[in-house]
Amino acid sequence: MASLPSPTAASRTFEELVAEGDAVPTEGWDFSWFEGRATEARPSWGYARGMAERLGRASAALDIQTGGGEVLASAPRLPAVSVATEGWPPNVAKATALLHPRGAVVVASAEDAPLPFADGAFDLVTSRHPVRAHWPEIARVLRPGGTYFAQHVGPSSAYELVEHFTGPLPEGNRSARHPDGERADAEAAGLEIVDLRAERLRMEFHDIGAVVHFLRKVVWMVPGFTVEAYLPQLRALHERIEAEGPFVAHSARHLFEARKPQAG
Repeated sequence: MASLPSPTAASRTFEELVAEGDAVPTEGWDFSWFEGRATEARPSWGYARGMAERLGRASAALDIQTGGGEVLASAPRLPAVSVATEGWPPNVAKATALLHPRGAVVVASAEDAPLPFADGAFDLVTSRHPVRAHWPEIARVLRPGGTYFAQHVGPSSAYELVEHFTGPLPEGNRSARHPDGERADAEAAGLEIVDLRAERLRMEFHDIGAVVHFLRKVVWMVPGFTVEAYLPQLRALHERIEAEGPFVAHSARHLFEARKPQAG
């Protein structure tokens, strides 16, 4: 995503920018508010396009942790049986409003709960940026020959930003969600890996309001983040951006495609 710094941000005070970032609603996965305020390069594989192609061939599909349903709703065609799960009530309401007109059912289901579906219910399971992939449950609800297609957040994603607020994190935190570990967990659940690709992607934050909104929206980056709790770090980062230009971090993404083997 290419974007230029907001022409208004440079003329606004620290307090004004922080207040704006703290007031913007965080429901769903629509990131259009960041236009002109922050950028993130996109992975080369084009997840939404690949998901849409697979949805076009599927007969029954499940989208896990759908957020506000924006990515699923972007597909030109949804299968006759289309279901999405989401755990956060504001996102459940937003996804329902967006997906019900498309014939998709949204089910409120906690991220760490078993999937509330029968064994072998779906020939396609998708997910964009799940908090954690529950591989045994994914394998259970897939039909033999069915596919899991997803884009995951990888290890040390945006840690340049995270560690500005938390200080250095243990190595165990840095290596969490590594694609090699997820491959092993998927295979242990009985899935065969068809494709696994990883990329690190440049992120830029042009003003402190964008940082505040990002940390409020992606709540697992700095757990418990509030402006009040991290005011000194926010002010220091604001002064750094003012003096040096956009703050640069790097996200980690990997593409997963796995298949449930045919029975027998």
